[in-house]
Amino acid sequence: MKDPVLPGDPPIPLLLRRSARARRISLRISQLDGRVTLTMPRRVPEREALAFAQSKAEWIRGHLAARGADVPVGFGVQLPLAGRMREVSQGTGRRVRISTAQIHVPGPEAQVSVKLAAHLRELARDRLTAACDTYAAQLGLPYTRLTMRDTRSRWGSCTSNGALMFSWRLIMTPPEVLAYVAAHEVAHLAQMNHSPAFWAEVERLYGDYRAPRGWLRENGSDLHRYRF
Repeated sequence: MKDPVLPGDPPIPLLLRRSARARRISLRISQLDGRVTLTMPRRVPEREALAFAQSKAEWIRGHLAARGADVPVGFGVQLPLAGRMREVSQGTGRRVRISTAQIHVPGPEAQVSVKLAAHLRELARDRLTAACDTYAAQLGLPYTRLTMRDTRSRWGSCTSNGALMFSWRLIMTPPEVLAYVAAHEVAHLAQMNHSPAFWAEVERLYGDYRAPRGWLRENGSDLHRYRF
């Protein structure tokens, strides 16, 4: 059965979800991909849930408008890199080159997003590895490995056996934000929690973390609008 669509201009696809735990009908809008999820208790008729969504149509459209549209990556697109907006442009040769105002990507436009994503992933790995090496040395505890992913729910993680994982989209953030996330995850090598002792460790490694943490809360979801 196809998921319903909220009529209007433009129409809004709804992801209909029944839940045994739900006690009432609810709506959730993902700031990452703009998906609108309509959750309802198992015994509530679908028409009642759709009527509820229709009554909230103005609220839904307002939130979607505030989020902004997705940005397919291609030539001419402005893309943040290390906190600076740069234009993706046609490059020459075989390698991606980065200048003050541009990212030069060689090859046809059909391949630009794949090539650029691969390059940004490796650049993120290099910079996060350097930061984590520094903080782990300060902490006196080694990590076991470092991996890159395109995660939606978190910017980084640390397992109990010392494996670090980061979102490669951190390369888009200002350098101090990337450094803060590296310090945050390395601090988990000593404190596998978010206790006052953990935050004291983050501050000892990084310094005052309030500004970069606030930047991520305010701007982090926007980085997922860029579609590679």
